[in-house]
Amino acid sequence: MASLPFISVNEPILDGNEKKYLAECIDTGWISSEGPFVKQFEQSFAARVGRNFGISVSNGTAALDAAIEAIGIKTGDEVILPAFTIISCVGQIVRVGALPVLVDSDPITWNMDVAQIESRITNRTKAIMVVHTYGLPVDIDPVLDIARRHGLKIIEDAAEVHGQTYKRKPCGSFGDISTFSFYSNKLITTGEGGMIVTDDSSLAETCRSLRNLCFLPHKRFVHERLGWNLRMNNLQAALGVAQLERLDELVARKRRMGRRYTELLNGLSGVQLPLARTETAENIYWVYGLVLDDAMGFDAEEAMRRLTTKGIGTRPFFCPMHWQPVLKSMGFFADEHYPAAERLYRQGFYIPSGMAITDDQMNRVAEAVIEVLR
Repeated sequence: MASLPFISVNEPILDGNEKKYLAECIDTGWISSEGPFVKQFEQSFAARVGRNFGISVSNGTAALDAAIEAIGIKTGDEVILPAFTIISCVGQIVRVGALPVLVDSDPITWNMDVAQIESRITNRTKAIMVVHTYGLPVDIDPVLDIARRHGLKIIEDAAEVHGQTYKRKPCGSFGDISTFSFYSNKLITTGEGGMIVTDDSSLAETCRSLRNLCFLPHKRFVHERLGWNLRMNNLQAALGVAQLERLDELVARKRRMGRRYTELLNGLSGVQLPLARTETAENIYWVYGLVLDDAMGFDAEEAMRRLTTKGIGTRPFFCPMHWQPVLKSMGFFADEHYPAAERLYRQGFYIPSGMAITDDQMNRVAEAVIEVLR
């Protein structure tokens, strides 16, 4: 008997106006960053998240790099961020000679534990990086209060929460500068791509300059500052415009997927399922994560290996910053421990959660998970 097809961890949906807008790019010859879809995407996306300015870039990491540079993080500064996040959040902090300062996770929401932030502030702290993780927003009001009282900037990484809200306000609207990723596994995808949003015209102009090699406005090829080539092209932006048109539909689809998985897996003991909602938001289920009890007898790596043999794709949770070999080799985080983040990495993983997943595929995934974990 032929084996069933492998269910990948992510498959995007591109059945709206994507082909139409891409054809327009090709027919008009506008395929570079000068094309009209770039500005349209920037303006539409910024409006959607309630910001005055949107600056498109080549990917979500580039958005973070430019944001950190734009707010003026320098050698000797400190930036507070979660231990449990992707390494993109720390790269530019380290490159400029600043110090990343970590806080542990809330074991229930998987977001940063905001109650730990204030104790980590010193006279060298310049910013707090808020990272909304896996579909639920950080409890942002206390963070804003801390930042206001201590005169700190907020960098908001909203890469995983397109269309999510906190107390009915869009995620991405809270930072002095906020960033998004449009990688293929995000609710809105341009294949690769990212966006910086802000209400500060000076920050916006700085980010535009940084993404375009810091050309002087009236003297092209003359530079007073080093920047990068981080430009998004018109083809990517065309995809973004088409995807943004249906964001509400995509959010509803993700939430339906999350509810269905929860119904299918709810009776499974020894496994923590994603929290459905908090007082401030309903989960958007960017990914559907599972955290195994320590008493299960095996860890996430073994669970993922077993699921692979059954044709089910998975991904591990983030390796915490203080365990990253590259950062440890640079002398960061010596003897630091963040138990919640460590446990999430050791025992956590996520199952197929892409936009294109069908009910039949979710049934098959759930059956495999139950078989493996029982």
